[in-house]
Amino acid sequence: MRNYIQPGDSLAVAVPYAGGVTAGQGVLVGALFGVAASEGAQNAIIEAQTTGVFDIAKEPALAITAGARVFWDNTNRRLTTTATGNFCVGIATQAALAADATVRAWLSRVPASGA
Repeated sequence: MRNYIQPGDSLAVAVPYAGGVTAGQGVLVGALFGVAASEGAQNAIIEAQTTGVFDIAKEPALAITAGARVFWDNTNRRLTTTATGNFCVGIATQAALAADATVRAWLSRVPASGA
């Protein structure tokens, strides 16, 4: 196919956060969510992995069940199960206890509600 560019598993994005990002942190650029492959200061161009399963920071004291939809809280830069005001990024692949700092999530743009 002549117009094929790339698989899209990772994309170059400009870091949107004033404090920058470190490798492994979530990054939301408009409606595009990915996990930073490297660190970068604000406006630096980094690669963000857009597919796969990652351990990502979650809301403290929140237990998350396996199979739950997870949402990116862009203000606090972490995953949560609260849909309101947040961006759906995938599904928890393993349960996370309230004491856990991260949740294992499969990046997948699933509907915020419904089947």
